[in-house]
Amino acid sequence: MNRKVRVVFFGWMACALLALASATMGQAPNKAQSKTPAASAAKAKLLDLNSATKEELTALPGIGDTYSQKIIDGRPYKMKTDLVRKKILPQTTYDKIASLVIAKQSTAAPATKEPASKEPAGKLL
Repeated sequence: MNRKVRVVFFGWMACALLALASATMGQAPNKAQSKTPAASAAKAKLLDLNSATKEELTALPGIGDTYSQKIIDGRPYKMKTDLVRKKILPQTTYDKIASLVIAKQSTAAPATKEPASKEPAGKLL
């Protein structure tokens, strides 16, 4: 009789563990799916150093009014590492914000002078 009790007990334990494992496995993909949009949303919310306002820059960790004004005065940036290269920020402060910022290049064509007319300037039509 003692042996029957043990077999039943371990049988129930095995069933309970299987049920728990299947419930856990069923929830794991949902957690992974909920993290994916958050990760892509974080990438989409990178702050552009070339167009951010002073308030947006001040919200970054380690950036106060002084550093935000220095960042604005040092524009434009070709890459975000220009902050350290141009001595706008110390390396330790840059390390705090490096994953939060980006230096986008403007898509507008650079302003160029129009070529001079081939006709003499004094000649009128």
